[in-house]
Amino acid sequence: MAKRATPHGETGARIAVGLRDAILSGEYTPGERIRQDALAQRTGASRLPVREALRMLEAEGLVTLVANTGAWVSSLSVEECAELYEMRERLEPLALRMNTPLVSAAEVEHLEALADGMEAATDVETFLRLDREFHLSCLRCTNTIVLGDTVESLWNRTQHYRRAVTRRFFADGDRSVHHDHHLIVGALRRRDADEAEQVLARHIRRSRLELLQHPEAFRTH
Repeated sequence: MAKRATPHGETGARIAVGLRDAILSGEYTPGERIRQDALAQRTGASRLPVREALRMLEAEGLVTLVANTGAWVSSLSVEECAELYEMRERLEPLALRMNTPLVSAAEVEHLEALADGMEAATDVETFLRLDREFHLSCLRCTNTIVLGDTVESLWNRTQHYRRAVTRRFFADGDRSVHHDHHLIVGALRRRDADEAEQVLARHIRRSRLELLQHPEAFRTH
């Protein structure tokens, strides 16, 4: 039986997943041009689903499309990044509060293992991977209509700049982030939504203030 052709939408979504992962992992950096021909060749797709993938990521704020010119990885100014962090500072703690009563004992143990893994990490990329899993898995115990997707979008749009902050605290030997993670785990174990919310808000605020001390992180090549 002949294999059914994959609709452009399906192929575009698949390409979008791969490109999103490449942007979040730092393979592409803010301000870098995305060569559509090279992307089509790499994914074995025609230009139509590649364009569809780029439009998907433009809607997420990860890609900037310029008519008749091309596509670039979106970059943020200091002010834009600070605003996104302030949004996250308010929305993510709210989401954690909503999830706190529903986090299982097994999930709490998993979060503790992630916190221990981050404390033992010797490289930035391992820390970032575990940190993302830690924070976002805290928010998946309850279904939300808008909030969960909004928080994940804020994470994605600021990922490159979080990497810059992480490099800094690795270089400085700052342990406060690990303390926060363990405090969050403890609050979740006690089902203390107030403490979990407050610790997370301070945690995000600290990252925002640290970012603002390093304007060089916002320079594109």
